[in-house]
Amino acid sequence: MTKTFHSIVAIAGTIIILASCSKDDNNGNNPVVNINKTVISAAGDNATVLAKLNEFRALAGDPLNSAPGATTGRREVNWDGVPANLTNTNNFPIDFFGSSDPTLANGRKRGLITGPGASFRVDSSDFSEIDPSYESQFEAFSPKKLFAYMGNVVTTVTFKVPGSATDAFVKSFAVIFSDVDVVNSTSVEYFNGNKSLGVFYATPASQAFSLVGVAFPDEKITEVKITSGNGLLATGVKDISNGGTKDLVVMDDFLYSEPQALQ
Repeated sequence: MTKTFHSIVAIAGTIIILASCSKDDNNGNNPVVNINKTVISAAGDNATVLAKLNEFRALAGDPLNSAPGATTGRREVNWDGVPANLTNTNNFPIDFFGSSDPTLANGRKRGLITGPGASFRVDSSDFSEIDPSYESQFEAFSPKKLFAYMGNVVTTVTFKVPGSATDAFVKSFAVIFSDVDVVNSTSVEYFNGNKSLGVFYATPASQAFSLVGVAFPDEKITEVKITSGNGLLATGVKDISNGGTKDLVVMDDFLYSEPQALQ
């Protein structure tokens, strides 16, 4: 009986340990529950998403900054001002909107760094130059250019104080996706250093738009991990809604509060 009793106690202890671990698990639909946050999300046509996007803009702060030196307000990246020599090719620089070069225009100094590798693409053809079927698949939220990482479904975003090489944080970040078809295929995870602040999933909107935006008043967002669908764009690869097997998703606007220097 003693042996049986000890086995029951051991099993019960294991269950308690597992239960306590799952409380802070944020790899599913449950963001970290004990972190103060405001979530703004939407899915549907341009007008539907724009209404919620404007809520996020108010949350991130005014004004919309266009030069270094701000301490409040927000930044936006919609890809539409990218020059022709960096459009429709897979060589978009990861620091294009995070430059510290004083000779470059202020539009290049928005404190945004993408990663983790190369093969980023800003596209003005709805990616139809890669596969013709994409022209009817993807639509730009702010016409005409879209953004995708051609080498991975995961894009990371980090921040610099605009116009400098100083590491920075933001308090809020949002992204608009184009053509999310599958539940839980597309998400945004926020980090304060090595601490995850939660995973937030995009609501599907086939051949339309999905917005995910979160603000953390008591945290510093130092990195964002964006997962765009579960497949890579390539010639001959079709979206699941067009006879394929993968949910192909691309990105449009990024919005975030003014980056501040990490202390």
